[in-house]
Amino acid sequence: MERSDDELLRATLAAVAPGTDLRDGLERILRGRTGALIVLGNDKVVEAMSTGGFPLDIEFSSTRLRELAKMDGAIVLERDGSRVLRAATQLLPDPSIETNESGTRHRTAERVAKQTGFPVVSVSQSMQIVALYVGNRRHVLEESSAILSRANQALQTLERYKSRLDEVTGTLSALEIEDLVTVRDVASVLRRLEMVRRISEEIDSYVIELGTDGRLLTLQLEELTGGLGNDRELVIRDYLEAAHNTGTVEQVLADLMELTSIELLDLAAGAKAVGFAVGGDALDAAVSPRGYRLLTKVPRLPGAIVERLVDHFENLQKLLSANLEDLMAVEGVGEGRARAVREGLSRLAESSILERYV
Repeated sequence: MERSDDELLRATLAAVAPGTDLRDGLERILRGRTGALIVLGNDKVVEAMSTGGFPLDIEFSSTRLRELAKMDGAIVLERDGSRVLRAATQLLPDPSIETNESGTRHRTAERVAKQTGFPVVSVSQSMQIVALYVGNRRHVLEESSAILSRANQALQTLERYKSRLDEVTGTLSALEIEDLVTVRDVASVLRRLEMVRRISEEIDSYVIELGTDGRLLTLQLEELTGGLGNDRELVIRDYLEAAHNTGTVEQVLADLMELTSIELLDLAAGAKAVGFAVGGDALDAAVSPRGYRLLTKVPRLPGAIVERLVDHFENLQKLLSANLEDLMAVEGVGEGRARAVREGLSRLAESSILERYV
C-alpha cells in the first residue's frame, strides 16, 4: 500500500503542479482567501457519502473552480480533473476512520481519502495552505522557491555522488580487465549506484512538484544521470553467479532498495544483498565478472548478442583472450561484428588501465 500511495501522490503532485489549470484554480482560491475541499475522483463510494449540493458535469476551468469554492461544501472532479461533477456537496465519511487532523475540513479530507482511495485537496482559509491527502499520506504544497532551494542542494550532492561513482566504476573496469576484482570492489560500486539512484529519485520528485518551474532542473538531472542506464542491473548480473545466488536480479535490486541509509554505508550489507558471504576476510575474496557490463559499452552490440557471448565464454577473461575465430563461433557473430567486439574490448581495456595508472 505504501508503494501505491507514493505513486498516487506523485501523479497527484503532477496534476496540481505549477502550470496546470488545477494549480491555477487553487492559487485563485488562496488569493481570494476562501477555503475549499476538492475530491479528485468519483464512484459509488463518493456518491454514497455525498449529500446535498447539486450535480454539474461541466468542463473544468480555474475560474469556475474559484467561483464554486465560494460556496460551502465540497467539489467533486473527474479523476483527471477535466470536468466538475458536483459542487456544494457535504461529505459524510465513516467517522470511525482515524485522523490526526483537528479542523473539520482537514478531518473530512483525510477520512475521504482513506475511505475512497481518491486524492483529496484541502485549501485552508485560515492558514492559507494547500494540503493533499492521498491514502495514508499528507503533503502540503510549497512555494516553488522553497522547493528549488532544496532541489539545488540535492543537485550539488548528486554531482559529488556521481563524481565518486565515476571513480569507483573506472577502478572496477580496470580491475575486471586485470582479473583482480574483490567482493569489496563490487559492493563499493553497487553502494554508489544505489546512492545516486536515491538522490536522483528525490530530485525527480522535486521536478514533478515544480511542474513548469522545474524545466531547468530536468535538464540538469538528465545531464548528470543520462549515461548511467541500467548499470545496477549489469553489475548484479556480472556477479550474481560468483555469489552463488540462485535468486533474480530483481530480488537483489529490491534488497538493495530496502537498505536503510545507515546500512548502505556498510559494504558488508551491500555484499550480503547480492548474496556474497560476509564476515572475516570475505570482502577481500576474489571474484570474476561474466562480462555483461563491459560488453554493453561496445558500440552497436545488440543485447541478444551480448547474452550469447556471455553464455558461450562464461566469463570476461575468456572473452578478452578470444580471437576472431573464437568470437565468430558464436551464433549471430560474423567477421565484422567479431572484429567490432575485439576492437571494442581492447579499447576499453586500454582506456580503463590508463585511467587507473596515469
